[in-house]
Amino acid sequence: MSSSHRRRAAGGVVALGLALAGSLVAGTAAHATAPDAHSDPKRVVYVEVNGNDLSHVADYTLAGTDRPAFDAAMIFAANIDYDTEKAQAYLSLNDRVTWTLQNADTQIRPLQKRGTKVLLSILGNHQGAGLANFGSRKEAGAFAQQLADVVQKYGLDGIDFDDEWSEYGKNGTGQPNASSFPYLVKELRTKMGPHKLITLYNIGPASETTEYQGISVGQLVDYVLNPWYGSWEVPQLSRIDASKLGPAAVDLNRTPVDTAAEFAVRTKAEGYGAYVTYDLRAGDHSAYVSAITEPLTGLATVYTPVP
Repeated sequence: MSSSHRRRAAGGVVALGLALAGSLVAGTAAHATAPDAHSDPKRVVYVEVNGNDLSHVADYTLAGTDRPAFDAAMIFAANIDYDTEKAQAYLSLNDRVTWTLQNADTQIRPLQKRGTKVLLSILGNHQGAGLANFGSRKEAGAFAQQLADVVQKYGLDGIDFDDEWSEYGKNGTGQPNASSFPYLVKELRTKMGPHKLITLYNIGPASETTEYQGISVGQLVDYVLNPWYGSWEVPQLSRIDASKLGPAAVDLNRTPVDTAAEFAVRTKAEGYGAYVTYDLRAGDHSAYVSAITEPLTGLATVYTPVP
């Protein structure tokens, strides 16, 4: 099992038509400001590659520019599995994740050519192995090396951590501890270097164990993201500022478009650095995405399928 449905905020969700999205775009267009690629909040999109091609991300650009509508695309998801014979965690890539990586020329490079960073998301898999229960720095370092190797092999831009579905304790594995995740992030940063990205989907024991003996996850990661779709929730992490936080999270197929637009306005106004979207599928969703990019960048989103 490579992934499950992502977390959503409690409460009813209303599907709104593209006509409403269009009206929001039209309303904000008059107030568009000059684009600034460096200071704009980063638009993050998670793609469930079990059912969708990552390549769709490259179909979206900001109007009148070559800039991508999405700054970072997460391949959702690879897994942290557990080898019961060796009693150790290992990186597992299911068939669709493997296909996406092996077809980088069509699935990954077009995104990167646009300027979108492509990260591999790492998710628990109900086997007891997780980000928060490595028993030593050596064990954490061994898994970090596997992650660094796959990033290098396939020309990726980094790793996204998601501490869900691990089922700590299963198969005789240990419970979460204070050192595991800080060691893992520190080792990965050392092995990948400063120019690759590390992001944290702020959920699970890993998100609660971020400081250990002078190692601060907040100083090592690039962005920390709200995991609850349809909600505004500022991630709580020490030694990190607003420019690295993404409190806005929306499901592109479930969250009302007016909510998405409101979160975008608030993200920009309050100086936060990222905006999280989930489940981009095939087809033209530019009206909805424009309701996000207009407040964040001053530009609408254009849909142009890449051949």
